Amino acid sequence: MVEIVMPKMGVSVTEGTVVQWLKSPGDEVAADETVCEATTDKIDVEIPAPARGRLGRILVEVGETVPVGTALAELEAGGGASTTEQVASSENDDGSTSAAEGEEEGDEIDRSSFYSPVVQRIAGEHGIDLGGVEGTGVGGRVRKADLVALIERGSGNGNERPLHSESPYRPEPQPDAPASVEPAAAAEPATADELIGPTTREALSPMRRAIGRHMLESRRTSAHCTTIVEADYSAAAARRAEMAGRRDRPTYLTFVARAVIEALERFPVLNSSIEGDELVMHEDVNLGIAVALEDGLIVPVIRRAQRLSLEGLAASIAELAERARRGELRPDDTHGGTFTITNPGQFGAILATPIINQPQVGILDVEAIVKRPVVVSGADGTDAIGIRPMGYLCMSWDHRALDGAEAARFLAEVRERVEGSSR
Repeated sequence: MVEIVMPKMGVSVTEGTVVQWLKSPGDEVAADETVCEATTDKIDVEIPAPARGRLGRILVEVGETVPVGTALAELEAGGGASTTEQVASSENDDGSTSAAEGEEEGDEIDRSSFYSPVVQRIAGEHGIDLGGVEGTGVGGRVRKADLVALIERGSGNGNERPLHSESPYRPEPQPDAPASVEPAAAAEPATADELIGPTTREALSPMRRAIGRHMLESRRTSAHCTTIVEADYSAAAARRAEMAGRRDRPTYLTFVARAVIEALERFPVLNSSIEGDELVMHEDVNLGIAVALEDGLIVPVIRRAQRLSLEGLAASIAELAERARRGELRPDDTHGGTFTITNPGQFGAILATPIINQPQVGILDVEAIVKRPVVVSGADGTDAIGIRPMGYLCMSWDHRALDGAEAARFLAEVRERVEGSSR
């Protein structure tokens, strides 16, 4: 008997939620064939069978969240073949499974009609007929990435509908009251549901539940403080204007990321993590860049970011964000970060107090860049009112690791480097 266990999906991931079983007890499975799907707050994964055999008892049901290493099901190794036989399989570009010599033809199972809860929800929100979608997953299964690509192409199947549909509830017209009526008996007070009106309910997705748990745990763990500075992006804007039309033209976020990396080398306490009663200082800057997804947030990591030029950093940020939105990140892409940057300013936000990504000690929030009137000093020392592209940099930091003076000095360094973005 072989156990199928919840795999470890990164240093910071300690648990996963089963979202779908693709096999039932008694089904024959090949080695490395996907038997179930799981999700965390960071990534969706397919869990394969460790050997060929017959699926026995399922120990963890759909919707249950369990620690990594927990046995999910039992596998009767060998099945109809020798107990020592294991069949290697690999996924081709078209999503089919090609088996090593010795596996019987027809062992592959058509899973094109198996849909995960995430796939069903996205299809429902966009009015997509899943029967007409060509899946690229194992056995032809439709993956989240297939739907994301379909929606981005704008093709769909011609019947997409808005994410938020208008409520069907309509109050019925009331007749005019008669001129005189008899006094009515005292009515029962309305219930809360009657006062609120019609509602709909849906379960929080596994990703939302996991994000909630981790954010609450971070608030309980770290002594959160937030420090804010304002930066003038005039120099960055001028540099971007010089690079107009170039494919490697950096975004404003890239200028901030470059400034953060350089400032972390001067203030290594911000590039650390807390383990028990120890402060662990990291030599490499493994920079996490938060990416907003349709149903949550994910933080892919750029490893050894201090080695990259401004243009190389811009390319890395764009590439990771694209893979995150297409659901193509690997488990290793989302762990090992030492400092995180999040960018709600792209949606117009101007001020926020982000929650630290454990076990790090700092997270920088990049807010919207807005043209504002500010006091500027001329070369002769006189002051004047000028229009400048300004934006707030908000950093939440862990008071266990550092104090306000250190946080303020670090942010001042970041601001100085952003404002001198002529390199």
